[in-house]
Amino acid sequence: MGTYRESLRVPVSWWIIAAATVITLFVIVAVPAGTPAGVIVGGLAAVLLLTLFLRYGGARVEVDAQKLRAGRAEIDRSYLGDVEALTGDAVRTAFGRDCDPKAYLVLRSYIPGAVRVRITDPGDPAPYWLIATRHPDRLAAALSGHSVGRS
Repeated sequence: MGTYRESLRVPVSWWIIAAATVITLFVIVAVPAGTPAGVIVGGLAAVLLLTLFLRYGGARVEVDAQKLRAGRAEIDRSYLGDVEALTGDAVRTAFGRDCDPKAYLVLRSYIPGAVRVRITDPGDPAPYWLIATRHPDRLAAALSGHSVGRS
């Protein structure tokens, strides 16, 4: 059985945009209302964006000998069925038009790949888990017990 660990952190470009937003808010408020008001507004924006990015980008995907953990959920590996690595248009279709409303999703729009894992537990309402990942082949291999070389 393979192991796998990935953190779905937000990309650097989001942090750059957030910094530019905080600076812009500071200037927009500081020029007419004064530096203290700009610092307060910029500081609040910085704290809010930092919190959002750390929470949203803090999702983890982990596979070990016993469990699959994705986001806030975990499932015993004995309940995992077919595993399918998805890339390109297949990911967009899986998260969009072909998505079952009962599926468990760990979607991150900035991550280009995904893995669909069928769930065999009759008591679980989710027919499958659809998990965003930067390395769909490696995650699929860890879930199916095969090895894939690093690219």
